[in-house]
Amino acid sequence: MQINSLSGFCLTKLDVLDGLKEVKICVGYRMPDGREVTTTPLAADNWEGIEPIYETMPGWSETTFGVKERSGLPQAALNYIQRIEELTGVPVDIISTGPDRTETMILRDPFDA
Repeated sequence: MQINSLSGFCLTKLDVLDGLKEVKICVGYRMPDGREVTTTPLAADNWEGIEPIYETMPGWSETTFGVKERSGLPQAALNYIQRIEELTGVPVDIISTGPDRTETMILRDPFDA
């Protein structure tokens, strides 16, 4: 059962990933009994012993800080964003590449979604 849904993500602080050799995306969880699931239990009381399952992707050495156009992002960063979209089925609408408001890309207005 799904009650709510997302029409888009806001990916913030992309610039803090600059320089990492690899970046990880959590794609599931291994339960204490060995089962693999894609969502955590609803009650936080049941989270003990759960291990995240990561998909590892290449990082990037180029800077994303202050980039204001998607086309200006390093290819590895674009691949990372695309993989998040593929895994979730939800587009990334906004990307921030720095602390200033002007360092935010609005790819699709979330209020028009």
